[in-house]
Amino acid sequence: MGFFDNFFKKKSSGEVAKDRLKLLLVSDRSNCSPETMELIKNDIIQVISKYMEIDPEGLDIQITQSSEESEGPALYANIPIRELRK
Repeated sequence: MGFFDNFFKKKSSGEVAKDRLKLLLVSDRSNCSPETMELIKNDIIQVISKYMEIDPEGLDIQITQSSEESEGPALYANIPIRELRK
């Protein structure tokens, strides 16, 4: 098993289901529908893919609520990059 094997492995059906449930929970906490979260994810994939090759299966998007009342929710995206385009 090489160093990069963990970065490019395919997700099992259980991992995919876990990711979908996580997306549902995050969208519920942020008052953002799962459909809107999926649209955001697809748009991010489309835009970022213009500039670099990414792993769309490994993309992780979260909307979190700050513990500070004065701050609103924040969008975090973890995007595995395979290669930059020239």
